Amino acid sequence: MNPFAENIRRVTRRQLFGHTATGLGAAALSSLLGGPAYGAAQAAGVSGFPNFPGKAKRVIYLWQGGGPSHIDLLDPKPTLERMAMQDIPESIRGTTRLSTMSSSNKKWPIVPAIKPFQKWGRSGTEISTLLPHLGSIADEITVVRSMNTEAVNHAPGVTFFLTGSQVPGRPSMGAWTTYGLGCETSDLPAFVVMTSSDRQKSCGQLFFDYYWGSGFLPSKYQGVRFRNTGDPVPYLNNPDGIDRAARRTLLDDIQAMNAAHLADYGDPETDTRIAQYEMAYRMQASVPDLTDLSREPQHILDLYGPDVKEKGSFANNCLMARKLIESGTRFVQLMHSGWDQHGNLHTQLEVQCRDTDQPSAGLVQDLQQRGLLDDTLVIWGGEFGRTPFGQGDPAKPNGRDHFGRAFSLWMAGGGVKKGHVHGATDEFGWNITEGKVHVHDHQATIMHLLGIDHTRLTHRYQGRQFRLTDVHGEVVKGVLA
Repeated sequence: MNPFAENIRRVTRRQLFGHTATGLGAAALSSLLGGPAYGAAQAAGVSGFPNFPGKAKRVIYLWQGGGPSHIDLLDPKPTLERMAMQDIPESIRGTTRLSTMSSSNKKWPIVPAIKPFQKWGRSGTEISTLLPHLGSIADEITVVRSMNTEAVNHAPGVTFFLTGSQVPGRPSMGAWTTYGLGCETSDLPAFVVMTSSDRQKSCGQLFFDYYWGSGFLPSKYQGVRFRNTGDPVPYLNNPDGIDRAARRTLLDDIQAMNAAHLADYGDPETDTRIAQYEMAYRMQASVPDLTDLSREPQHILDLYGPDVKEKGSFANNCLMARKLIESGTRFVQLMHSGWDQHGNLHTQLEVQCRDTDQPSAGLVQDLQQRGLLDDTLVIWGGEFGRTPFGQGDPAKPNGRDHFGRAFSLWMAGGGVKKGHVHGATDEFGWNITEGKVHVHDHQATIMHLLGIDHTRLTHRYQGRQFRLTDVHGEVVKGVLA
């Protein structure tokens, strides 16, 4: 666009948004500075959403980074026990895409589950004895044994699950959710992310910001990451000598300047800056209470296990997730690494289960006791599963490689069936034989449970309408209650 045309466009925008005290900037500022309009603005999402009454109002995604082994945890395969150390038949392997660590293998030695499976609850759902706490809530969950992804490496796999594309740059699932539905609180972010790792730091996977980013949506929809050391959010405390009244005065002046700029240019990032400053001020009051566990009764702390008071642990984050959604946060994403057992399957998998099993099950039980589970969707899973064949020395394999052709996850609450198993794989856990659920189908189902038609929640960018599920995805009706 030439400079003359650009100037006309800018002048027209100034006229639209208004220079006066009654313009858009002043309205934005007044709503952010404590008036009732602010709460209303927070509660609202895109006009027309939800499309229908959703069973879930909020989501807690327990992301298990690295790829939990479905063969060892959620999908029992007695055939692997009978055929241990024999090669996976070529008729089963076919042309499955594998990572470069295994694609040129000459041997494919079968490694059975490292611990036995057991039937749990009235439903009789078979779950590994490595996950006894999950087994104790088997009648509350749906196990999906037929997940499928094209991704074979970690970062593309995580990005695919959480943004709908293997290439970074798209809005994350939490951003889409808050864009569509807004937030139920003005004192905490609508979308919060917390990270943790196994104590041994055995899994070198990184947590990239784009896993919870807003992509091409306004940046006010990106997830707010709570740190696991120091203050949960940087600069939450005022500097020495600055009290809350002084901070309020300073913010009022900054907000007035930002509002004037917003009135001039209508830049959505200015609107985001106004909202972020005000949210930070409100969080100075709300976050200390959120992180205070002194009022949690002992029987609740016991649900989450011995690490619950250890800041930054998966157990502590699970309890924080309950407190967040109880306070109105819409989407909580807990990201825990340590499931990448290429060479330490027989030692690290059990450690990882011990650290995460009780907090995951405890969260479901805590939500249930508080009457929150029915409208809170809890999801547990990672970017893919692990190979039914062993990795390492073919004569003594000690790990499993990435495997996206078939794997498992579980869901609870928020409108999914209880005590249910969806889908099935063949006797080797290699090919899906029933009820295939692609990544986009999983995303479409989450949106449906929230009352969102995934084909209608779109945003125009670079000349086309984008959505979380791209141009794919079908709601998995078999998991719906």
